[in-house]
Amino acid sequence: MSDVWGYDPTAGHNAGINLIGFTVEATDGSIGKIDKHSDEAGSAYVVVDTGGWIFGKQVLLPAGTIKRVEVPEQKVYVSRTKEEIKGAPEFDPDKHLGDPDYHQRLSSYYQRPLA
Repeated sequence: MSDVWGYDPTAGHNAGINLIGFTVEATDGSIGKIDKHSDEAGSAYVVVDTGGWIFGKQVLLPAGTIKRVEVPEQKVYVSRTKEEIKGAPEFDPDKHLGDPDYHQRLSSYYQRPLA
C-alpha cells in the first residue's frame, strides 16, 4: 500500500460523496458506521463509530484501507480484519484528528504487510 492516506483509484470513491452513515465491512464482518470522513488530499480518512463492537469507541481508518465503496448499498469495504482494526493505535477524536504524530503511527501500522 503506497499511499495509506489516499483512496485507491479502483475503490469507487469520488470526492464529494457523503459517506457519513455508510456501514463499514472488514474482511470478516461489519465494524460499524461512518461518523466522519475527509477527502483532503494526503490526509483522507473515515472515522467509524464501532457501537458495541469495541465498547462504543471510534476508529480512524486511512482512505488507503478502503478497497471498495458501494454507494447504492451505502457500504464501504476495507482490506483489514476486525482484529487488525481493533489492534490499531487507539483513536481519540479530541486529540488525534490533524495530529501529525498520530497520523505517522497509523501510517506505520497500516503500511505493514497484510497477515
